[in-house]
Amino acid sequence: MNNNRTNRRQKTKKKNKMKMWKKIFLIVLLILIIAGCVFAYRVHRNGGGLSGMLATVVGHDENTKKNLGELKVLLMGVSTDQEGVALTDTIIVASYNPNTQKAVLLSIPRDSFTGTNTKRALASDKINAIYNMTREPMKTVEAVNKLTGLDLQYYAIVQTEALIELVDAIGPIEYYVPTTMNYDDTSQDLHIHFEEGLQEINGQKAEELLRFRKNNDETSFPPEYGDNDIGRMRNQREFITAVIEQTVKLENITKLGSILDIASRNLITNLNLNILKDYLPYAVEFSTENLQTASLPGSVPNLNQTNHVSIYVVDKEETEQLVKELFYPETSTEEVTDDTTNIVDNTSTTSNTTLKENIKIEVLNGTGDSKTLQEVINKLKKEGYNVSRTGTTTSTSKTVIANKKDISTNIINNIKETVGTGMITDNSSGGSSSKVDVTIILGKDY
Repeated sequence: MNNNRTNRRQKTKKKNKMKMWKKIFLIVLLILIIAGCVFAYRVHRNGGGLSGMLATVVGHDENTKKNLGELKVLLMGVSTDQEGVALTDTIIVASYNPNTQKAVLLSIPRDSFTGTNTKRALASDKINAIYNMTREPMKTVEAVNKLTGLDLQYYAIVQTEALIELVDAIGPIEYYVPTTMNYDDTSQDLHIHFEEGLQEINGQKAEELLRFRKNNDETSFPPEYGDNDIGRMRNQREFITAVIEQTVKLENITKLGSILDIASRNLITNLNLNILKDYLPYAVEFSTENLQTASLPGSVPNLNQTNHVSIYVVDKEETEQLVKELFYPETSTEEVTDDTTNIVDNTSTTSNTTLKENIKIEVLNGTGDSKTLQEVINKLKKEGYNVSRTGTTTSTSKTVIANKKDISTNIINNIKETVGTGMITDNSSGGSSSKVDVTIILGKDY
């Protein structure tokens, strides 16, 4: 009898324990469900997706992004292979707006003249020499602000070691090398050798790629790409674009910590890295389709100089217009010079207009006349085309319209008709590697 009572008591205790654990499990499950719902709700309020999830994890709410303004930073690339010399041969204004998901890379030519007398220019009058002479980054920032009319507050000096580490951390980077490169400088132990085409670029190769300007035989980038320094600046911007594309890939999100660590160890900057952390949750949703790139317009004057120093003189009027279009598009208005602007062409279909809007056109000015570029841009925009890139190139006599993506004959002929002249060439062998569909090189025949 006693054994039966004992067994019943033990069974009752087991049942009570099971009921207790079931209750605890249900309570924990209920808490998890509620927490999950709250988290999901906050993710939704923060925009949803990976961006919303990361923003929620770091403690942001729906107002955080709204209060984040456009972040503008002056990037200065400094090579550390020459002892005591710190020329900033790469100078780029970079901006990112998390609310519009728009970004800009604006190259500042290293030879941009900052002095007062072009005929007596010294090497120290070039913008790339300012940091080398003063070791004060804000002096370069001030010079860029004076040239562009911007009000930059932040700078980041990227040393060679940082570039190599960063690319190796997220790379290798898949990049289409725009031309064959063969250059050797034994004094710097610099050897650059690439074949044109799609390649995987590691950290060391990245440094070589971005320093290339010309070959041993003095040839450089092809004219349609941009010769010498113009080509180098474009190559730098396009490689940075490729790095951004790879950095924001989902598989690299877990590397953001190491990327920030590389930055903290190698960057010379007045930008608090905690500010960058606020922007990162939204940057993961960024598409390079929303990235605009350009270089400051200007020319290399043919002067009877005392010191025979090669300089680049920035065109103030054209620069003002470019800066408005890149950084202040809401205040930039296109001049209407023809009363026929508002006339509707009934022969144009909606699909044709959409097609034109989707075609990315690059316009390079090889005329030597700074006003010509804006004139052609206005013509193309008026016709409904998307002018996504502009710049200058070496002087050329003939206008060339390069078909990069096998665009239809009708559209290419329409572009020629819009511009008013141009020899059409088929450069579509590069395939999808090109960031634009059509490149127009304006010649003196325009």
